[in-house]
Amino acid sequence: MSVPLAVLRLLLYVGLTLPCMPIQAVLVAIGARASVGFAQGYHRLVCRIFGIRLDVRGRVAKQKPLLIVANHTSYLDIEILGALVRGSFVAKAEVATWPLFGWLAKLQRTVFVDRRPTQAGKQKDAITARLEKGERLILFPEGTTSDGNRVLPFKRALFAVAQQEIDGKPLTVQPVSIAYAGFSNLPMDRDMRPTFAWYGDMELAPHAWRFLGAGTLTVVVQFHAPMTIESAGGDRRQLAAACEEIVSDGVATALAGALPAKTRRRFASLRRKGKDAGKAAEPSAGG
Repeated sequence: MSVPLAVLRLLLYVGLTLPCMPIQAVLVAIGARASVGFAQGYHRLVCRIFGIRLDVRGRVAKQKPLLIVANHTSYLDIEILGALVRGSFVAKAEVATWPLFGWLAKLQRTVFVDRRPTQAGKQKDAITARLEKGERLILFPEGTTSDGNRVLPFKRALFAVAQQEIDGKPLTVQPVSIAYAGFSNLPMDRDMRPTFAWYGDMELAPHAWRFLGAGTLTVVVQFHAPMTIESAGGDRRQLAAACEEIVSDGVATALAGALPAKTRRRFASLRRKGKDAGKAAEPSAGG
């Protein structure tokens, strides 16, 4: 890793975040619709600072309200989806108590839920209240982060909100796949992925420091076709299973290298340049 790069990125991140926090706080306090766009602009700048390149396929569904369900690999997913979706996140209640990140989550108007089974009714009501306002919510139904190489089983209880209608219409649910597919403009291998994936018992500060000093990260984000609980079979279990399968297939496809043509050409071109440079550096037989 590069220590100077890590220091530079950290300084830029802090220099951006601290002035933005009071501005967003005011926008949220007065209920300004601009708070959503301001948050999206902030996340886009953070992605640029962190060297995150987004390779997006598909688009956010136009329907509102909208529940986006995505796999979860790292805290970087917040910046990635925040840069692409004008909406708020659904997070576990303890996130609200985290230093800095808890404050940022509140400024994002995050819905905090207690995911214990006994609190299922309350978490459903909290999410429903926001959806009834016509908002977009982003949910990570795995309930935790993974190593980025696979998608963990989706928790079916989190899809309970999709069983009811909003304004007489079934709730639109859009599956989204997030794949950490490239590192420094080349396809990423399994050994490199833990530099960006945050999971298990990894400590946040050391992991973030390594990530900040690494090269650029290419993330493939695929917005799949939206669906409703009716189109998935009329049951939340079927809806959860359908979303899990779609998201898993999207991640697996991206990690296998089946990227959009423009990305494949960029990677291939860089590989050829690297080989050509290596040949030019080799001494000739007569030298």
